[in-house]
Amino acid sequence: MDREYTQCMSTQDLVRRIAPRVQAIVCRDGRLLMAKHQEQGTAYWCLPGGGLEAGENPEEGALRELREEAGVEGRIVRSLRHALDARGTGFHTYLVEIGDQQPALGRDPEVDPGAAILVDLRWLSLKEMPERDRAFLWDAGLMNVPGFLEEVAGWGEAVSYPC
Repeated sequence: MDREYTQCMSTQDLVRRIAPRVQAIVCRDGRLLMAKHQEQGTAYWCLPGGGLEAGENPEEGALRELREEAGVEGRIVRSLRHALDARGTGFHTYLVEIGDQQPALGRDPEVDPGAAILVDLRWLSLKEMPERDRAFLWDAGLMNVPGFLEEVAGWGEAVSYPC
């Protein structure tokens, strides 16, 4: 990272940019638990997750993020993916079981409540998500979750690309 650039960033911003992302794939009846974020006029759906905090292992971080954003306790079933994104920041994705708990919209404790980024939480099927948001699920390891490979295999051979 450029030295001049890092000097302009606050310590908190720098830690946020370097900390690996941890996230949870939670499935129920062919749907995924998705968190809607809104930043600078752009809304997008993503998996419950966020930055790994100091002293946490990735599994603990993923479960903490799920608690913060969805208000549920989870159990790690297995690791789905660990990789680096295009910026070189690591991310860890876990398949998580929550039983029959009912998720409810939580909040990001690092963000002022008046400037909330987390705006919705829903169970969504793949066909209910924008293509852009679905694309991130492939990289997160969704094809390793029972039922989703079979769903995608049934989509056929037609070529499609969003306009």
